[in-house]
Amino acid sequence: MTGSQRVVLLACGSFNPPTNMHLRMFEIARDFLHRTTNYHVVAGLMSPVHDKYGKEGLVNATDRVQMLRLALNSSAWVHVSEWETHQDDWTPTREVLQYHQELIDSMVNGNVDPTVKRQRVDGSTAWLTHLSGSTDAVTIKLLCGADLLESFARPGLWKDEDIEALVGKFGLVVITREGSNPYKFIYESDVLTRHQRNIHIVTEWITNEISSTKVRRALRRGDSVKYLVQDSVIDYIYKNALFDTHNKQARRLHVLGKEFMGPCGMCEAAGTPSRIHACGGVNRDAVSIEAATVTTTTLPPSPTPPPSTLVT
Repeated sequence: MTGSQRVVLLACGSFNPPTNMHLRMFEIARDFLHRTTNYHVVAGLMSPVHDKYGKEGLVNATDRVQMLRLALNSSAWVHVSEWETHQDDWTPTREVLQYHQELIDSMVNGNVDPTVKRQRVDGSTAWLTHLSGSTDAVTIKLLCGADLLESFARPGLWKDEDIEALVGKFGLVVITREGSNPYKFIYESDVLTRHQRNIHIVTEWITNEISSTKVRRALRRGDSVKYLVQDSVIDYIYKNALFDTHNKQARRLHVLGKEFMGPCGMCEAAGTPSRIHACGGVNRDAVSIEAATVTTTTLPPSPTPPPSTLVT
């Protein structure tokens, strides 16, 4: 894109689990920036928080990274960054952005140091390779929700220098809901007002109230979360009994109606010839065997109901 400024969008979060709304944020932001600015979004990154973040109910980073990988299988431009999860402790957001900006700069400039090379062994930064074809600068921006702007005003939650760096040096792309007023938070903050040209407010006009908290609650209660989370992620959650899904009833509800050509791999009954597995899955092979041996019984015809109850 001639005359455009290349941008990478980075979202930090628990992703516990990753929902369709987490993925949708990237699409909304990219559309907005391409339509209203001279930015060209070349990649998106999702950086799951470290296990030591201390959030209640946070499953381990290995599972969260794997769920993100599964969720992003269908995306050609959004990727997972594992760097934050591999650190010794929780990393402030400013440092996460700083690391990735330096990583991008080293690739664009063709000056990749040995440390970066070692961190690339697992392929988690393979997305960087297509950035080396041009010497044009690439800027990283924080993709977030409007609640982040609001959190800047909470005493003791953020260091002033961190807010200054996030907004002044990197910039924000803020996804907000119809009816909210993020400009109020900008107006009430001297730092945000000073750098308001580096804050891009994107309104999500298609209302979507999906959250990881609500998904976890539904999972605990055995409710369906289909169409809220990618199917591959749902399967992973149940297979690994995450978020209290070790409850057999919840697992049964998850696979109810599924027909398996063989072992379902979802429960301890996998590989048994039984028609119904413990998780509720139907073994087609067993069904066909039963169908060949079952005998039918002819029942007498039901009595005709009185005329007043007939459906016309």
